[in-house]
Amino acid sequence: MHHFLIALATTPSPTPTPSLRPGLSEDQVTPGTWGFVLTAFIVVLTTFLIVDMVRRIRRVRYRAQVEEALVGETDGAEAEADGAGTGGVVSGKPGVEESDGDAGSGAR
Repeated sequence: MHHFLIALATTPSPTPTPSLRPGLSEDQVTPGTWGFVLTAFIVVLTTFLIVDMVRRIRRVRYRAQVEEALVGETDGAEAEADGAGTGGVVSGKPGVEESDGDAGSGAR
């Protein structure tokens, strides 16, 4: 069995000469210059669309971060303006404690 596999591996197989089928010319089987130009155009267009999409997504994400920061600042200002008599009220919600578990300055 081993000798048979070695014989198959070393015996060259007949390779046909590389030629086209009768009746075909090279222009009929290759994309040519226009095919290359159109493919390159699609690649460049797709690249520009992806870059534009990434830029827009980044802009939306930054706007959301800024909006969250502004909302956080206004909630913090409202909590400070309410004074010491809040009794554990954070941002206008009764019964909600601060994130560190402290009931607030009014409970001390």
